Amino acid sequence: MAHALSQLTRAELTALPKIELHRHLEGSLRLSTLREIAEQYAIDVPSHTVEDLRPYVQVTNDEPNFSNFLSKFAVLRRFYCSEDIISRLTYEVIEDAAKDNVRYMELRFTPAALARTKGFPLHEVVQMVLMATINARRDFPDIQVELIASFNRHESVEIGETVTQIAVDLKDYIVGLDLAGDEVNFPAAPFASLFHDAKKEGLGLTVHGGEWTGPANVRQAIELLGADRIGHGVRVLEDPNVAALARERDTTFEVCVTSNLQSGVIQRLTDHPLRQMLAYPLNVTINTDDPAVSDITLTDEYEVVVDDLGVSPEALRRSILTAAQQSFIPFAQKQRLIQLFQTELGLNGQSE
Repeated sequence: MAHALSQLTRAELTALPKIELHRHLEGSLRLSTLREIAEQYAIDVPSHTVEDLRPYVQVTNDEPNFSNFLSKFAVLRRFYCSEDIISRLTYEVIEDAAKDNVRYMELRFTPAALARTKGFPLHEVVQMVLMATINARRDFPDIQVELIASFNRHESVEIGETVTQIAVDLKDYIVGLDLAGDEVNFPAAPFASLFHDAKKEGLGLTVHGGEWTGPANVRQAIELLGADRIGHGVRVLEDPNVAALARERDTTFEVCVTSNLQSGVIQRLTDHPLRQMLAYPLNVTINTDDPAVSDITLTDEYEVVVDDLGVSPEALRRSILTAAQQSFIPFAQKQRLIQLFQTELGLNGQSE
C-alpha cells in the first residue's frame, strides 16, 4: 500500500500502542491451531489442512454478505470440544494481540457458543476463559486484558439471564456485557431488563446495532438498553436525530471497517462512514471484530483507515485515546490508562 495519505509507515503503525474494544474470541482463532485440533480430535470439518480449511473459517473470495460471514462461525463452533482447547484458544488470542502491540484489550466471548458442542455448563466455560486469561496476563505483562460476556439476541432470554448473572457474580473479572447476533430478525427489547440490572451492578454495556439495520436499532440500544457503546453502529448518521442523541449521551462506536466490508454492510471501502462519524463528531474507536475470520490484525485495520479512508495520523491517535477514555474499567484504572496513552501517543493536552 502507498503511504502518501497516512504519513505513517507500516513500521510506525505496527509500533503504535493499540487498544481493542471489539474483538470476539470466537473469531480470533489461529488456523494452524484449528488444523492441529481437527487432527487430534478427529473433528468433522471439511478439511484438516490449513489451506483447505481456510475458506470455511475465513473470508476469502466470498460474496460480501452477513450470511457468508456468519457461516464461518458454524464451522468454528465444532472446535470447542474440551477444556484444554478452550483454554488454549483463549490464551493464543491474547498472545496474538500482544504481538501486535495491543496494550489494552476488552475481549468479548460468548459462553453459549463455546459450550454448545459438548454441552458444558455456562459457568464452567466462563471459568475456562477466565483462568486462561489470567495465565496469559501473567505471561504477557505488556497487555492488559479484560473480559466482556456476550449473548445473542436470537437466543433465549434464559441464556441471557444466566450469562448476565455470571457476569455480575464475576464483575471483578468481567467488565462488561454485550448483546450480539441477528439484529435483522430479532429485537433487543426482550433483554432490556437484563441490561438495566447489569448497569446497576456497575458493568459496562455494549450492544451490536446499526450494522445490518438502520439507525433505529442504535436508538433502541441507547434509550431502551442503556448502552454505553455500540458495536459497529455505522448506520447512525442516516438519522440526524439518532446521531444527535448519540453525541448527547456520549455514546461510543466500536467501528470495524474490514468486517463491515466483508459482511456487506458497505460495498466499497470508500463507502465507509468512518470519516463522517469522526467529523460529526462522535466517539469513534477502531477495532478488528473477528481478526482470524477477516485475516487481519489491528495494525492492518489502522493501515486501511489511514491509507484507504484518508484518516489523518492525528485522528487515528485520538481514536486510540478515545478507546482508553471509553474503556469499561474502574475510574482510577481508567485514569492511569488514559495518562499512559496520552504520553505514548503525544496527546498530553487532551483528555475526556
